[in-house]
Amino acid sequence: MLHRKPKEDTYLHKGLRKQLIQSLEQKGITDKKVLDAMNAVPRHFFLDPAFEHYAYKDRPFTISEKQTISHPYTVAFQTQLLEVKKFDKVLEVGTGSLYQACVLAQMGVQLYTIERQKELYDVASNFFYLSQFPNIRRFFGDGFDGLPSFAPFDKVIITCGAPFVPPKLVAQLKPGGIMVVPVGDDGNQKMLKIVKNADGSTTEYVMGDFKFVPMLEGRNGM
Repeated sequence: MLHRKPKEDTYLHKGLRKQLIQSLEQKGITDKKVLDAMNAVPRHFFLDPAFEHYAYKDRPFTISEKQTISHPYTVAFQTQLLEVKKFDKVLEVGTGSLYQACVLAQMGVQLYTIERQKELYDVASNFFYLSQFPNIRRFFGDGFDGLPSFAPFDKVIITCGAPFVPPKLVAQLKPGGIMVVPVGDDGNQKMLKIVKNADGSTTEYVMGDFKFVPMLEGRNGM
């Protein structure tokens, strides 16, 4: 389980973070808003102190409940695909460590995030850094259902590997909205960018191969 103790963001951390951002640029991330947000959010706050010296390497880390905090490149790539605008209403499925959520919140969106693992949801309630982002609203629930009472959303991002494109989430997307979702089985997914057309139909774009933990139905831990 992650330790949620306040940490410092030192000059060393900031220097390492700057190097990480430069490496993301070299790998093809071009959206300055994404890069600036990731440079502002201290990734080491989201890791167990034992792994803090790895925080600014482009690698994932396992957290509790067999979940992960994604590669920084994956976070940047998905966020760039969303084409985020300030004040967008965004639904995130898979809160996890809260890193992706905080990056999006740093960009000025109104974020609604769902976590199905009760232990992860409860730990996040005591995460000191969350107080920086009153624009994050957290929910314990089944991501396949989304949040119909708060729909429609400008953008939807799924941070786990879905076996199919969840129809309820497509229904909760505004016309003109964008969904970013990795789809596939066994840890091998195609990253899809889905644009909802004015008539309710969708256009899908395949944006590459990725590996995520599976998106599961229901809630766990009640």
